[in-house]
Amino acid sequence: MPARDAETVVLTGEALLARFRALDAFLTAHQGLWKPRPFTHLQLPWETSYPELAQWLRRRSLEEAENDHHQPWLIENAPAPFPEWAAVAHGLSTIGPLPGMALEAPAHRLDVEVPGRKWQQIEAFASRLDFSSEPSHWLDWCAGKGHLGRRLLRGTQRLTCLEYDPALVASGQQLSQRHHLSATHVRQDVLAQDAAQAIHSEHTPVALHACGDLHVRLMQLASAAHCKQMAIAPCCYNRIGAEHYQPLSDAAKGSALQLSLEDLGLPLSETVTAGARVRRQRDHSMAWRLGFDLLQRQIRGSDSYLPTPSLPTSWLEKTFAQYCTDLAALKDLSTIGSPDWAALEAAGHQRLAQVRNLELLRSLFRRPLELWLVVDRALFLIQEGYEVRLGTFCEATLTPRNLMLLAERCAEATPCG
Repeated sequence: MPARDAETVVLTGEALLARFRALDAFLTAHQGLWKPRPFTHLQLPWETSYPELAQWLRRRSLEEAENDHHQPWLIENAPAPFPEWAAVAHGLSTIGPLPGMALEAPAHRLDVEVPGRKWQQIEAFASRLDFSSEPSHWLDWCAGKGHLGRRLLRGTQRLTCLEYDPALVASGQQLSQRHHLSATHVRQDVLAQDAAQAIHSEHTPVALHACGDLHVRLMQLASAAHCKQMAIAPCCYNRIGAEHYQPLSDAAKGSALQLSLEDLGLPLSETVTAGARVRRQRDHSMAWRLGFDLLQRQIRGSDSYLPTPSLPTSWLEKTFAQYCTDLAALKDLSTIGSPDWAALEAAGHQRLAQVRNLELLRSLFRRPLELWLVVDRALFLIQEGYEVRLGTFCEATLTPRNLMLLAERCAEATPCG
């Protein structure tokens, strides 16, 4: 696919199905490359088939891996077939921005209590809501305090904010009253059976980063209620109640791809917002976990990964020996003899560099998989009678979860093309 498409393509109609089929073929054919996680394997299954590439990645430094984390398709001098896979993955991932529109200036102090990055995301999302008819009643889905809904509200429009947390509902209602806005904040579990009663055909639902089942539930209820339009920026595809992904569209239901919760976490593995201190802390923790992984394999006499619980950051203040001893106790293991703690810790740091570089191959499939998931949602809405546009609403540096679905109900009752 030409590089220029990265700037121009917003997917609609038949292009959505064509892209889905291409993504599906690519992901299915290469699932042996992206499904196994380097963090849990001492040796990845694909390494025997591509030894030169494996060795090249393993020799690289942690700094090199960090530099290439966001754009693995730009890596130079990688042995074949990495460049070929990278080119295809990048081409299939290209998608352009949805057309923007000028927004009215926000009311005075409307952004109070909103973190700067979140407010920028709200502004970007709002600027892409170019519907063919003016909404009369916004429905802010999983609204939190309702910051998005308040930013959208103007003129005689109304706003309903649905949120499960009663503290956020109360705080949001106070903020709306302070700004003298026509907004109703309702406590609602959107996954509950009675959630269908909270959504009506006159509503224009919006959801900015509602996780997993939450935004899927919105699409199902909004289409059933015949809402004329909706806008969704999906997030956290692995936050679902089922053990495996449940396809939505006929195309995805016909796919041979079976996605576990672990697979669904791949699109979320890109980070752009962590500061230097947080990154150092993360690397410290991961290196020690990888060192402990080597130890637990020795203790158990089993060359397999042992899941360990999330630990408070205070654990990193221990010595490495105490960290491993205490973590072994948590897993009902006892250390044998006198391990060479210095060697284990050094091996953990070495593994960290190798894991991060091996992850670069897996990262090539990060965006294609996310796009596969979002196009599945788009095709579902088309089947439900909507015209759908899929594009980005902001740069990935603001949020990697920058894909957005705009759906408008077709005039006819038949599915849209």
